Amino acid sequence: MQPYELPLSVAAEAIRTRRLSPVELADSVLRRAERVEPHLQAYVAVAAEHLRRAAREAEGEIAAGRHRGPLHGIPMALKDLIDVAGVPTSASSRVRAGHSARADSTVAARLSAAGALLAGKTHTHEFAYGLTTPQTGNAWDTGRVAGGSSGGSAVAVAAGTATFGLGTDTGGSIRVPAALNGVVGLKPTYGLVPRHGVTSLSWSLDHVGPITRTVEDAALVLTALAGHDPRDPASLTTPATDYRPAAGPDLTGLRVGVPRNYYFEHVDGEVEAAVRRAIDQLAALGARLVDVEIPMTRYIQATQWGLMVPEATAYHASTLRTVPELYQADVRVLLEAGELMPAGDYLRAQRSRALMRREWAHLLREVDLIAAPAVPATAVKAGQETITWADGTVESVSDAYVRLSSPANITGVPSLTVPVAFDAAGLPIGMQLLGRPLGESVLLRAGHAYQQTRPAPALAPAA
Repeated sequence: MQPYELPLSVAAEAIRTRRLSPVELADSVLRRAERVEPHLQAYVAVAAEHLRRAAREAEGEIAAGRHRGPLHGIPMALKDLIDVAGVPTSASSRVRAGHSARADSTVAARLSAAGALLAGKTHTHEFAYGLTTPQTGNAWDTGRVAGGSSGGSAVAVAAGTATFGLGTDTGGSIRVPAALNGVVGLKPTYGLVPRHGVTSLSWSLDHVGPITRTVEDAALVLTALAGHDPRDPASLTTPATDYRPAAGPDLTGLRVGVPRNYYFEHVDGEVEAAVRRAIDQLAALGARLVDVEIPMTRYIQATQWGLMVPEATAYHASTLRTVPELYQADVRVLLEAGELMPAGDYLRAQRSRALMRREWAHLLREVDLIAAPAVPATAVKAGQETITWADGTVESVSDAYVRLSSPANITGVPSLTVPVAFDAAGLPIGMQLLGRPLGESVLLRAGHAYQQTRPAPALAPAA
């Protein structure tokens, strides 16, 4: 096995015990990127020289006995919304051409302090306003979509051109590409991970979180990221926590809610079957399955779009008026639509969210977590605009991909996507676990227990 193939936790232990050097890991990741990046286009830019230099410095620190922890010497990919001092933050848009960050974002600073090494900035759907990341190919089939908007980070992790990545999630933008590329994606509780220095799509829905090969890896990254930052008005004053899950796969006593509505409606048959098998595996580990009813389902998509569209337009108000021609057509249409939305619709969406949060709080008193599909279908072909379901219903790809992930953004609850199977075309299928606010430890425990029953995750072919 080559170093780039190692999950974060395995690479970290090898570095700690001096069986692997950060330089060896960085060189392996960069060689991998040289081979597959021309096909994948996950990166806006690979920071090859920066990574090599930082790896040498990390190797020297570790040799001198100054090991900072499990992220020390580990190459990471940051979505190109996340500021790193002196590095361009383009948001994959011509609007940001020539822009460089003056200071590190909070998350970049925390990862740097933990010893993580920047491998490069990864593509996003322009300004994170989409669910496909069209410039990037899926790591399992480059003729299919990567998912969005954190498609570049998910593909880099799935292909081994980064050991872990960061994404942002406003309606599913960490979990959708994670599911479509067969990796783990975690959207934390709203406010748990600070967003200072991260380009916004919709301030009341935006989250930052890790994309990794395993659930254990996601826990290691979240431990470094979480914590209060007064520069983010939504940042929670939550005490520092070690999120690493317990070693054993025993889930005795855990109550897992299985939705009888919404999450299994208009879902591909292979996806449903694979996720239900994974839920049965949670039961085999000791969890108790409980049928649950998802509340206010008819309002979910209207609430998501009712919040996101005007907030995104407000953020882009100046450039939308001065350089509208620099936006991609699909993003420009959405931003211009936001200018036409009445204030009353936005206020009604806010009221709907308040009611939805209350109802989900009631629901999550009945169970410890909810298990459901992450997305209703695997990766569609590049350029495909709609999905036709078995009953003849036609749904846009964006609406389909956001439909099952957006409830966690509206309510702010944590959500973890775990790969569970492949369909007949060899494309990954993901299961989503949703929990109570600040219930990340429960989700990580369940996801880690499930992964311990499965073969070690394989890298995508990235052909």
